[in-house]
Amino acid sequence: MFQSKEGVLFRTGYRLAVANAAYCDAVKPSVGLLVHDARAYARPDAVRTTFGLAGDIGIQSVADGSPASLAGIGQNDTLLAIDGIDIAQIEAGERKDWVRASAIADQIEKSAKDGTVILEWRKPDGRVINLPLAAQTVCASRFELLSGKDGASADGERVLIGENFPGFTYSEPEFAALLAHEMAHNLLGHIPYLIERGNGGGRVRMTERDADRLMPWLLVNAGYDPAAAADFMRRWGPRHGGWIFRNRSHDGWDERVELIEAELPAIAAVTRDGRVDWRNHFRPLLDKSK
Repeated sequence: MFQSKEGVLFRTGYRLAVANAAYCDAVKPSVGLLVHDARAYARPDAVRTTFGLAGDIGIQSVADGSPASLAGIGQNDTLLAIDGIDIAQIEAGERKDWVRASAIADQIEKSAKDGTVILEWRKPDGRVINLPLAAQTVCASRFELLSGKDGASADGERVLIGENFPGFTYSEPEFAALLAHEMAHNLLGHIPYLIERGNGGGRVRMTERDADRLMPWLLVNAGYDPAAAADFMRRWGPRHGGWIFRNRSHDGWDERVELIEAELPAIAAVTRDGRVDWRNHFRPLLDKSK
């Protein structure tokens, strides 16, 4: 179940990150795969056996249409090397949690900065494949699933979703809208701004408003109906009114729906061939000089 949810999160987030890359200030290269480390689990041997891995680093998910997918990399293949560097040589200290998997993701991005990265992997049937992959440019925001958690947040570089977050039962466009909201915090630089300026003076409320308003713009470029942003808010808000939607730092869910829907005519007016340049047409409410 965890692997399934992580796959949904990764593939949906990747779709948003690829589709909006042309308008993001911070971008990175990616081949569209997510890895996990058997050593991060209580019983690494059992994980390797369960998923049929020939080593510790397995492919957890592959984004549709990504370079990894086109190269034939599949879920539960075993990653062996990056640009000739044996996976076993990539370490991250003594910790056995997500750190090494993150270091491997960093190595793939670093190796792909020239546009290409050579990966070597083993299929479950024993075949070993070594191929160069042409990287895609994506918005610099990772998507990670947190074990045992049920919230959603952003930290400036990552979108963090708890495995028990109710949105996993929603439609894909509605779930994408939630990811777009958290991604918007990262794209708009809200986290470092709040760290520097503090949470007072209505700053959090303004960052939330802008994240809500940017949601439908991000959805359009990924091929989703922008109205799904309002649909998500209508579904989530009434059922979870005790969460951030009634917090002093956030507007009520119904007010947030109005803010989102107010963006839809502006989006329709500037959308061309299913694309919208939100960097030039979206107008944040937040004044970062304050």
